[in-house]
Amino acid sequence: MGSTGQSHPRNAQHLSNIAYNVRQTWANPLLKKLEDQARVPMFGDNPVELGMKDREDLLLERLENDPDYVSKFKAAFPSDSNPLSILNITKALSSFQRTFISGNSAYDRYQAGDLSALSASAIRGKNLFFGERGECFHCHGGFNFTDTILHLGTVFEEVTFHNNGLDSSRFVSPNGGLYEFTFQESDRGKFRAPSLRNVELTAPYMHDGSIPDLLSVINHYTNGGTGDGTTNPNRDVFVRSFSLSESEKQDLVEFLKSLTDTEFTTNPKFEDPF
Repeated sequence: MGSTGQSHPRNAQHLSNIAYNVRQTWANPLLKKLEDQARVPMFGDNPVELGMKDREDLLLERLENDPDYVSKFKAAFPSDSNPLSILNITKALSSFQRTFISGNSAYDRYQAGDLSALSASAIRGKNLFFGERGECFHCHGGFNFTDTILHLGTVFEEVTFHNNGLDSSRFVSPNGGLYEFTFQESDRGKFRAPSLRNVELTAPYMHDGSIPDLLSVINHYTNGGTGDGTTNPNRDVFVRSFSLSESEKQDLVEFLKSLTDTEFTTNPKFEDPF
């Protein structure tokens, strides 16, 4: 919901390990940097979020009237003749976001050698997740549980978008996904696979928030999609119906819960300072 009461068509993404994202939104292939993404909620008008388009002077005036911000921006950008600028605001926001590093979940501790960190159920779920029955890892693999990551060891930049078989009504404008930028019908309904870190805490799910909980997400994928999404010609090749028992589904839920990093989610450095 934006400052004018306008609803956003997209589900808000979590910020865990956002520094590693190759692209910074659900489907825009052009937004590569956090500094560029920071401008969207401030100055975007489709939809309106913070509603500051053509009001940059008002934004700067508000910050300039706060002595604490004035001193902090001077300290952060000592060589700038005008440290409190829109450019430096985006730099400050993105620098803060790059500190949102999550890497101490129960799963991480298990991988580091603490074999007691995961329950038997979560281990069974892990095997399903990384196995060829579930095939979850194809889109949600790697250390950040997504197929679009960028880090020091990245050989080349891979940008991938997927149609995950949601009902086609979920892909009409402005939720056409990659199609909204390429206008290629084969790209309709394709979105970036989000990281699954801390996924237990980030309901609802999908690009439009149309699935309420993790079990419903699993049911969506075991069904090979939802509604006419099961026959969508753009549906990703790894989204196909397969069978899981109810206990196996619960095992998969337990594994996904093991990706929660309470050290990160309770870190006082990320609390509201006001």
